[in-house]
Amino acid sequence: MAAEDTASTRLGAGRQHLRPLKRRGLVLLRLTAIVLAVLLFCEFLIYYLVIFRCSWPAVKTPADAGGLGTPEPVLRAMFLADTHLLGAVRGHWLDKLRREWQMERAFQTALWLLQPEVVFILGDVFDEGKWSSSQAWADDVGRFWKIFRHPPHVQLRAVAGNHDIGFHYQMNTYKIKRFEKVFNPERLFSWKGINFVMVNSVALEGDGCDICSGAEAELLEISHRLNCSRKEHRPQECGDRQRLPASAPILLQHFPLYRRNDANCSGEDAAPPDEKYTPFKERYDALSQEASRKLLWWLRPRLVLSGHTHSACEVLHGAGVLEVSVPSFSWRNRNNPSFIMGSVTPTEYALAKCYLPCEDTVLTTYCTAAGGLVLLTLGHAGLVASPFHFGWNMLRKFKTTPDTSLEPLSFSHSSFTMRPWSRTAIVKARRSTGIFLE
Repeated sequence: MAAEDTASTRLGAGRQHLRPLKRRGLVLLRLTAIVLAVLLFCEFLIYYLVIFRCSWPAVKTPADAGGLGTPEPVLRAMFLADTHLLGAVRGHWLDKLRREWQMERAFQTALWLLQPEVVFILGDVFDEGKWSSSQAWADDVGRFWKIFRHPPHVQLRAVAGNHDIGFHYQMNTYKIKRFEKVFNPERLFSWKGINFVMVNSVALEGDGCDICSGAEAELLEISHRLNCSRKEHRPQECGDRQRLPASAPILLQHFPLYRRNDANCSGEDAAPPDEKYTPFKERYDALSQEASRKLLWWLRPRLVLSGHTHSACEVLHGAGVLEVSVPSFSWRNRNNPSFIMGSVTPTEYALAKCYLPCEDTVLTTYCTAAGGLVLLTLGHAGLVASPFHFGWNMLRKFKTTPDTSLEPLSFSHSSFTMRPWSRTAIVKARRSTGIFLE
């Protein structure tokens, strides 16, 4: 009998010893589940939730207006700018990891949800292309294709920016050829009857250098071909070259056309107020007035898209030619990055902006989750009462606190006397007992 009591005592003690371990295991499991849920939301789900709200803009076609004939094909194009992939010199590993992961998730999510047919990057693809070595360049290119990987049926094209090949005083033929080896060197790209002209705006310095002269000669040749495509009867000077679609081109470049500043730009992703009125320096912040006039005259575009400023802006040039400055795609340059979605036909276009998750939203979510985890851990350790237990204890304390305002009796050592109740006490007694005394 004594042996059985001893065994049951040991079994009970063992069970009591296992209870704290089981509680700790459950708490650890809950904390792990919360951490994984926050990571899943901030690093994956938030991109789907935000980009899912974007949709392709509707573009008018002759068929929509009641016209006859076959409907015009619509090209779905994405335009993004200033990705600035960090290099070996200025790129901290944590900065690379955070910002490149953001761009990868945003781009891959947009590809999966929106299904574009062509993607254009408007310059400054890399941050250190202007001075990177051959090995550093190869490493940066490898990371770029990992981030911006895409299926074969989606075309990706890019124009050079000042961070890719350097400003005019830094660029050379080697850097330009190196960039064009990665991205298609064609300046004229036609698809579905739509012409895109991709300009190396860094080379439009206008000082007669070899690279600048070659760039202008190439643009003049493109202008000649576009003019020939607009004529019904092909003149003899147009030659036997393949005829381009009779569509006014869309001009793509890194530097914006000349404007004084961003004072007339508006929107939540426009330049901040302290930068809006800063004068633009020609050939540095924007193209020169001369180069801008040449492009508008030679190419006669119906739409211009540019980057470089990292902020959004819409400007009308000349005879109502719209230029859209596309904000940066990276958290490194702005808190609320975005890209442009274009539905384009040979005669019409419609644009819409798609915002990406804001960096401060993700950081706030992480900070809130971290604070909650700290409180839960301290509450389990008994150092801080959990909100539930704190509220329950306050409620119990309120219920068990006596009401000292009644004080019906008063005793003394000398004699037994009864103090008369005050009128306030009588009223409280009536309310609490439901008895009404006269």
